[in-house]
Amino acid sequence: MAKGSLGDNPRKKIRKSWKVVCAALAFIAITGGVRTLCAAAQQTPAPKTTDPNGNAEHQADNPTTIHTNVQLVNVPVTALNKRGMPVIDLNMEDFRVFEDGVEQKITHFDRETRMPLRVGLLVETSNSARSRLQYEKEAADEFVYQVLRNGNTKNEVFLQTFDASSSIIQDFTSDPDLLNEKIRGLKSGGGKALYDAIYFACREKMRNSGAPEENRRVLVILSDGLDVQSQHTLDQAVSIARMSETMIYTIGTAAYGFTNPGDKLLSDLSAETGGYATFPLREEPGTDMETGYLSHGQVGETSQNKGLGADTGRFSAEKLVNLADALDAIGRNLDEQYELGYRPQRDVLDGTYRTIKVEMARKGIYLRWKPGYFASPQ
Repeated sequence: MAKGSLGDNPRKKIRKSWKVVCAALAFIAITGGVRTLCAAAQQTPAPKTTDPNGNAEHQADNPTTIHTNVQLVNVPVTALNKRGMPVIDLNMEDFRVFEDGVEQKITHFDRETRMPLRVGLLVETSNSARSRLQYEKEAADEFVYQVLRNGNTKNEVFLQTFDASSSIIQDFTSDPDLLNEKIRGLKSGGGKALYDAIYFACREKMRNSGAPEENRRVLVILSDGLDVQSQHTLDQAVSIARMSETMIYTIGTAAYGFTNPGDKLLSDLSAETGGYATFPLREEPGTDMETGYLSHGQVGETSQNKGLGADTGRFSAEKLVNLADALDAIGRNLDEQYELGYRPQRDVLDGTYRTIKVEMARKGIYLRWKPGYFASPQ
């Protein structure tokens, strides 16, 4: 018996140890099962490889993982009353934000955005801009000081000119004196390629200006909106502006009284990118010699019109004031933007473009906002 008892003890110990192992495995399965399912849910079947003839060969060894990221989407919003003046007393509850038609929960709100600006100032220097270039330079001078606040800001501006081609005259800087020195030296050239200029600015400057969630990207364009030489189309210009999350503000510079087809193009550019178009020279033509205003039926910029005072006196003063006011209004709008933020319900970074819509509960208020973003991994 003693010998048999000694022989049974090891088997009893093995059975006991096996029960402990089984209990441990059951515990792991219960507590870890959810995590296992979550990990599996983030994976999709691996794609099959194909031979040069397009026939399926075998499945890749490594599964493909869908990238997910609970990111904060920042939406700068401008709120204006019926007179076009900023409304500054709104609360988070006044806004509703939708992504691809689905309402999102606003988790972040500031009445005055702290996100610095990255502004591209694009000035047309074609032959047709020669007569108004001096007014544009003087108006741009004041705009630069306003945006850069005499250098006491994290905002930055770059200066680009365009005619048949585009040139970066001054890279991003927060020094208004340096920028205005370059502005005062601008001269007109030849040709006109507006869409190429936008494409170049977004590709070379805006897409390389830091993470889009860390700054606001804006192009301010002074042009008559006509394009005769671009290799890119209007749709391509809008597309790259959206890809780089750049809002476009346009200032139409066509002469008084002229019907200009470029005005609609400027309006479309701004509307499709969340900015707005303004036409400071869209005034009724004058009827007396004192003003010197020109209508389409008059003789144009000849010596006869110069004799009417079209380049001097009240005409010049009002032309400069109107351009300066238009740039000043853009500067104030950018200074007084609200900042909304939300974490998208659909957080898969699949590279698709997501449209954004902002609605306002209070009546009589007009909103402008970033129209969307691309959900792409960084």
